[in-house]
Amino acid sequence: MSLVTKEAPDFTAQAVMANNTFAELKLSDYRGKYVVLFFYPLDFTFVCPSEIIAFNKKLDEFKKKNVEVISVSVDSQFTHLAWKNTPVEDGGIGDVQFPMVADLSKTISRDYGVLVDDTVALRGTFLIDKDGIVRHSVINDLGLGRNIDEALRMVDALQFTEEYGEVCPANWVEGEDAMAPTAEGVADYLAKHGK
Repeated sequence: MSLVTKEAPDFTAQAVMANNTFAELKLSDYRGKYVVLFFYPLDFTFVCPSEIIAFNKKLDEFKKKNVEVISVSVDSQFTHLAWKNTPVEDGGIGDVQFPMVADLSKTISRDYGVLVDDTVALRGTFLIDKDGIVRHSVINDLGLGRNIDEALRMVDALQFTEEYGEVCPANWVEGEDAMAPTAEGVADYLAKHGK
């Protein structure tokens, strides 16, 4: 069942924070900011580090848009820290600067509908607005890495629709025309863009 348009399931869990300390993280404490919450299968695996490092490389872009990035897997906070402390060339992820949540009980993964075979989380990405409502989600199978630029594009689209009340057509990117959410708006957009 999709969580889009529903309140994001709240949780409180141990996490490794950006400064490598352990802390209790509560999702609802992030109200007032946008959140990209992403799930990945396991620490010390193969596709996961490419995604985590890619999110970290784009972190400043997310922050400029008032977006907090938070990752979740079924590993412990201790394993997260060990992975952060492992050099990238040795299979680690380096000093990523967003919280990494421990979901040992698998409750968070289950609540977000990404737990597979009661073992690990699929690659779920959830865009949560400032009021705690899920506005976008995508779930990839284990072997399919996600596109971080697409996550940023969806943030742009959400913030644009919130600010201007227009809707974003297929492949819309920031700076392009949007359209009024009416039959006339769609017709005008298609006429203007020859589609």
